[in-house]
Amino acid sequence: MKGKNKKDTILYAAQETFGRYGYAGTTVKMISERAGVAFGLVSHYFGSKEELFVTAGVALVDDLMEYLTEEISKANSGIEGIQLFMKSYLSYTLQHRNTFPVLLRCSPFSDVQIDMDRTRISIKFQQLLNIIRESVERGIEDGSIRDLSVDDTTTIVYSNIVGTVRTRFLSPYDLPNLYEETTEFVVRSIKSRE
Repeated sequence: MKGKNKKDTILYAAQETFGRYGYAGTTVKMISERAGVAFGLVSHYFGSKEELFVTAGVALVDDLMEYLTEEISKANSGIEGIQLFMKSYLSYTLQHRNTFPVLLRCSPFSDVQIDMDRTRISIKFQQLLNIIRESVERGIEDGSIRDLSVDDTTTIVYSNIVGTVRTRFLSPYDLPNLYEETTEFVVRSIKSRE
């Protein structure tokens, strides 16, 4: 965390702590101690625990989207875009294994029943789905993806990613090739059968 300002340090500590203990299991005191800052500084920068939770998730999605957009720009076809999206998304989870679980906790795909407004994070996740949608539409148009329902295919691709990440982070199963196999399965399932 060296080189970061206090606000960024708090945000990183929040991502790690919420990711590890969930919303209910995390206190602002835990975050302030992990960040090495005074308790009041957390409230000063982020207001409530709820606001910090959502902000932690939104910040991670923003970073993820920036990374994905850059990686997908290298695609020469729609199917290649899907493949790059999946490979990049899944490798991002491993590169950020200490903070990524916060997205498992605050996403609209989370099974955690938290009585809070998660509209901001839902909008961010819709932007992720839109990136997939663009590749699906491109692939149908360029012939690299079969003529499938764009909405259903977008949702199925992302659902496979979510399930795979949840299996990797939240289950006791050690499946070393899970990410690669999932990517191959999805690509094979939607690819045009030339």
